[in-house]
Amino acid sequence: MANAPKPTTVKKESSSSASNLFATLTIPICIIIGICVYKFILGDRGNFIGGADPDLHETAPLPGNYMGMAYKGGVIVPILLGMFLMVIVFSIERFIVISKATGKAGLDSFVKKIQAFLNSNNIEAAMAECDKQQGSVANVIKSGLKKYREMETEANMDTDQKCLAIQKDIEEATTLEMPMLEQNLTVIATLVSVGTLTGLLGTVTGMIKAFGGLATSGAPDQAALANGISEALINTATGIGTSTFAIIMYNILTSKIDKLTYAIDEAGFSIIQTYASTHK
Repeated sequence: MANAPKPTTVKKESSSSASNLFATLTIPICIIIGICVYKFILGDRGNFIGGADPDLHETAPLPGNYMGMAYKGGVIVPILLGMFLMVIVFSIERFIVISKATGKAGLDSFVKKIQAFLNSNNIEAAMAECDKQQGSVANVIKSGLKKYREMETEANMDTDQKCLAIQKDIEEATTLEMPMLEQNLTVIATLVSVGTLTGLLGTVTGMIKAFGGLATSGAPDQAALANGISEALINTATGIGTSTFAIIMYNILTSKIDKLTYAIDEAGFSIIQTYASTHK
């Protein structure tokens, strides 16, 4: 049985290394950008009453100024901003990768064309359609079609063995092509939980400050109490927002990958069934 060509394997290993490097660089860069947004945009003096220094304890945001309010959320806010930015960046990167894997035309129309060519036993036209489509799905199907053509000249195997050989070749090609699509989804999946937990950490620190304001001798420090509650609520909202966005993007991306996998399975089944029915 023919194995996948070595150049393809090298390409996949190179793509995997590039993707790992992208993730390694993106995470700290997003955190740094989050800190900069927090310090220079949310913390701009124009967001606070009288243009006072926002780091002063008694300084309050302008009424209705959400950026000033977010700044008062404390040091957890820039981390959450960095996480939110990570979700955006990794989602865009995965959309680009999945779009390339899909190819130039729609998957449904591509699979139907392949099935039509198979029904007419026009293997060469089906392979030419794979060249036009490009992408991971087309690469896997073309690998199966090459094996189909190779099995037609194989004299030492019966039909069942040849069908099994075609199926195994498609599976090997899928193993090479598909894992790259899920590589950075683990980051988005991790941010679903980490975003919520980080927001909860900010909530706890804010409530500690709030109760600290209540514990002062004499009259409670209303400014400290308000700041503590504000910090708790801002961190809660930011953490929940980050996790919600991460869940939505993760589900959208996984559904797109499932669609690619289904298209490969459908076309692969057609290839095997066509061979079995025409070589009884």
